[in-house]
Amino acid sequence: MLSQSVVQDVLNEALSTGGDFSEIFVEDRYSNSIYLQSGRIEKSISGRDYGVGIRVFKGLQSVYAYTTDFSKDGLLKAARNAAQAIKGDVHILANPLEKATYPIVNPIIQYPSEVEKSRKVDVMKKAYEIAKNYHSSISQVTVRYLDEEQNVLIANSEGKFVRDKRVRGRLAIQSIAARGNQMESGFYGPGASQGFEFYENLNLDHYAGEASRIAVTMLDAAPCPSGKFPVIIDNEFGGVIFHEACGHGLEAAAVAKDNSVFANRIGEKVASDIVTYIDDGTLANEWGSINIDDEGELARKNVLIENGILKGYLIDKFNARRMGMESTGSGRRESFRFAPTSRMTNTFIAPGKSTPDEIIANTEHGIYAKYMGGGQVSPATGDYNFAIMEAYEVKNGKLGKALKGATLIGNGPKTLQLVDMVGNELAHGAGMCGASSGSIPVNVGQPMVRVSEITVGGSKGE
Repeated sequence: MLSQSVVQDVLNEALSTGGDFSEIFVEDRYSNSIYLQSGRIEKSISGRDYGVGIRVFKGLQSVYAYTTDFSKDGLLKAARNAAQAIKGDVHILANPLEKATYPIVNPIIQYPSEVEKSRKVDVMKKAYEIAKNYHSSISQVTVRYLDEEQNVLIANSEGKFVRDKRVRGRLAIQSIAARGNQMESGFYGPGASQGFEFYENLNLDHYAGEASRIAVTMLDAAPCPSGKFPVIIDNEFGGVIFHEACGHGLEAAAVAKDNSVFANRIGEKVASDIVTYIDDGTLANEWGSINIDDEGELARKNVLIENGILKGYLIDKFNARRMGMESTGSGRRESFRFAPTSRMTNTFIAPGKSTPDEIIANTEHGIYAKYMGGGQVSPATGDYNFAIMEAYEVKNGKLGKALKGATLIGNGPKTLQLVDMVGNELAHGAGMCGASSGSIPVNVGQPMVRVSEITVGGSKGE
């Protein structure tokens, strides 16, 4: 990593044409990815990504540049190039840098770099055997192992100088069940901001077994009816619908430009009284947790919606200027190649008072979405459509036959208003979120919730 004196010089050079704020982001990332298919290791890739991002502000103008040249001359040249886009009359110098400390949200016990590859492969092979042996119809299982260690240094002209070490691991399991010409898939991808202890403590029987159970169950699933129904969305990965349909609309990147249905609505009722929506980067060792964000701000818990009332947004430093508000520790980026912007960490609906059994028993007729799949959303309008990976009919307060081909179609803000029951068992699910600052690890989460009506697209009429 760079010396404090070199960083100070680079920050000053970035201000040399009249900028009022400069920042440097230094990254040294090590990653390992192993791919297993049909019981054999097909691919193993280890890599290192090393570079520096330099950013300059002048009022509401922002310029970003990056380089992989770590020499002082190379860094000064990159800072000078970024500064050329800024034209100002007053030249200032960066404040003297002061090293900052912070609480550790994600303690690490065993760094993956210190673990032999054979132990990593053993975890993968065990997951493969569990998934493959689940049922005779399982025709193929793939397992992907990932670990990474990201070391960063973040400094800015306000005097901030902070280092951070981020360690994450994830195991992605996909099972294919086949019967004749019919094929169905199931997936589970647990992850955590932990060292290799994450894999040693992972319940492989559950995760590998679930991937195969989903695939096998869908072989016998009936076509889903279409129409408007009450929809029960289970916990854990069910939270992806609110992450996409509501969470992105609460990010300052959209709000500051009035490209969000939630813009200029703080204090207004935007959801059901029983909905509280939170983004919390401080949950210990969760996949989306951070010690500090990618602008050097402390991780924190941000209550976005409380009992239906909009309380705030997720804000990065640049959009804080646009909005006249303070950063919420939400500036994130994939790597040094991206300028940071407002992004989620662990976003979830807070638990309510109903048990899952009560929610199902109080639903006369509807759809139960156990696991959500992928989807699309427009942050400007909140309109969405999402596939359901595993669904069931609900009839007379009981779960019925499995359904396939189900899609949920609706509007995020309207869906928030129609939540009429919230369960008491919160769970989080690991995922990757893509936006203008790249792909980053996030958790989606919620307890089981019931929405009184959502349009369900299916291959069978109601």
